[in-house]
Amino acid sequence: MLDYLSLEADLDEEERLIRDTAREFVADRLQPEIGDHFENGTFPTDLIPEMGEMGFYAPNLEGYGSPGVSETAYGLLMQELEACDSGVRSMASVQGALVMYPIHAYGSEAQKEEWLPALGEGEAVGCFGLTEPEHGSDPAGMETDAERDGDEFVLNGSKTWITNSPIADVAVVWARDRSSGEGEGKSESTDESENPVRGFLVETDRDGVTTDEIDEKLSMRASVTGTVDLNDVRIPEENVLPGVSGMKGPLSCLTQARYGIAWGAVGAARDCFEVALEYAGDREQFGGPIARFQLQQEKLAEMATQITLGQLLAFRLAELKERGDLRPQQVSMAKRNNVRMARDVARTAREMLGGNGITTDYSPMRHMANMETVYTYEGTHDIHTLVLGQDLTGIPAFE
Repeated sequence: MLDYLSLEADLDEEERLIRDTAREFVADRLQPEIGDHFENGTFPTDLIPEMGEMGFYAPNLEGYGSPGVSETAYGLLMQELEACDSGVRSMASVQGALVMYPIHAYGSEAQKEEWLPALGEGEAVGCFGLTEPEHGSDPAGMETDAERDGDEFVLNGSKTWITNSPIADVAVVWARDRSSGEGEGKSESTDESENPVRGFLVETDRDGVTTDEIDEKLSMRASVTGTVDLNDVRIPEENVLPGVSGMKGPLSCLTQARYGIAWGAVGAARDCFEVALEYAGDREQFGGPIARFQLQQEKLAEMATQITLGQLLAFRLAELKERGDLRPQQVSMAKRNNVRMARDVARTAREMLGGNGITTDYSPMRHMANMETVYTYEGTHDIHTLVLGQDLTGIPAFE
């Protein structure tokens, strides 16, 4: 596997074990069928419990069945899963970073005991409801609301582009608490102090919840994507995440997930490079392998260089995260760069495969299609550019 600067030579025993275990699982259980799943628009749901048994869901958390592995180990896991397919990494990333993390960070003890072991073992599946039909890059504009009614909350609204929703048992839904005062009446104010964003654990079998699948995708086809529609859904007060209020809640979750994406994109790019390198050595034209041509070598050299730079970013993020110094803007830089890099590498690798590269027999075009989604979700490339611009200049371009 491409590791041009021998970064993985410094891994400890546990990190190597997690990397190798994930790599073996991908090769044996996922890789042989992933092309068919992409073509058919399906996800290997039968492997969800097995992935739980392997410890693929939020292993970097501590307690409640999670082992608390290093952030490097977690990143390597995301890298190996996305080397197979972005849909596989996305399923594990949502389950861990967007569902288990907020429960672990902001949930009550009862919520943690009820959900974390089941989610970690793959016995239950979760999804994260933030994006709405009219509010993508500006999630603070959300219209989904919750109103107190006695010891319950009534939720109404719609979320879309939600990974795992059609197969989820629980949704972490972010909504504006429109209740005023002690719960009497309803406030229509847009003031965050009056109508704070709060997190709600919504079991998907409750009356008024529908989770329709989004079909006919041209990207992330080996991923289950859907909506979460809420029509007068009643949930008890004990389903509210008590430890956070405001946009800090969902945005902190996205920082966790974007960290995994920064690693995962490297895995997708690395797989594209390795397929192209092998193909260039095997494919003979004009009396010899095409790897001997200068044009092909230039492409390989550039791909290897850009992947290595992405690896350096990912490893540095892990160091900062491990010691508690990681800032969201640094994650934005890595997500922005590494996904763009993977998008470019996938396109170049497909190009090197010629006509053969458009089939599911080879992974680059599948990765290339997937990267269009990864380039867009959890903060578009342009939004992360503006995040960095604000951090560098002190001037927010969003306003």
